[in-house]
Amino acid sequence: MVEISASMVKELREKTGAGMMDCKKALVETLGDLDKAFEHLRQKGIASASKKADRPAAEGLVVAATNNDHTLGVLLEVNCETDFVARNEHFKELTDKLTKCILETKVTDVDSLMTQNFEGQSIKDLISSYIAKTGENIVVKRFHLMKSPNTSTIIGTYVHSLGGKMGALVTLEADKAIAGLEHMANLGREIAMHVVSSKPQFLAKTDVPSDLVENERRIESNKADLADKKPEIKQKIIDGRVDKIMAERCLLEQPFVKDPSLSVGKYLAEQSKTHAAKLNVTNYVFFLLGQ
Repeated sequence: MVEISASMVKELREKTGAGMMDCKKALVETLGDLDKAFEHLRQKGIASASKKADRPAAEGLVVAATNNDHTLGVLLEVNCETDFVARNEHFKELTDKLTKCILETKVTDVDSLMTQNFEGQSIKDLISSYIAKTGENIVVKRFHLMKSPNTSTIIGTYVHSLGGKMGALVTLEADKAIAGLEHMANLGREIAMHVVSSKPQFLAKTDVPSDLVENERRIESNKADLADKKPEIKQKIIDGRVDKIMAERCLLEQPFVKDPSLSVGKYLAEQSKTHAAKLNVTNYVFFLLGQ
């Protein structure tokens, strides 16, 4: 018999949100296989399809910025040791300088950023000076530079107002130039806010890997409440459940956070009529601090 350690139970509990005893039983029944235990809990209806371990592993800030015409955007995560320093004006000042440098130099990776000159010194030395000011280690964990492919596409940004722990970038594309840059920028911000709120895993259903869809079908087909259903009824129920799960994970299918009566895709369709141009989100990036 496989020995089930407390750390295994803890890991499964953090991943699923299920109770400790349920997690232990699932691990026992699956001989300690974490993935199979996760599926077992889902089939029992104890774990959610979208539940995942997302507790921050570090302190710091997620910040976002664009250039003046919203054709270039950056999403940045900088880590420090305590929340006290993350809320310090010196730390916020540093993140502002880092986003400015990235937008000016258009670097795309952390190693390249460290070698850039800014305000008469390298970024590496700049960070060292702020380490001295705050008394804590500071690390640029990651950033994403998003570029607009044409003049009718803007970059929208949003960072959660409480603590700077989550942020997103989106590319909002129009099929022709439209009047009012700020209207487009505000709409891009609304969609980015939705991404932060709803945390989609995919842009559209067509982006979902087929093996993931098939795995969901297999999990749903083994649920106890379908055991006595006729094959044709069972298949319809499985199709409906899988379709709902996929919709919950896909940005364009999710209920829009500002108007849940519409999906994000349908909200964009309504806005397309208002602006007399077809609007669509073509890409997005989401950062959760410590993820």
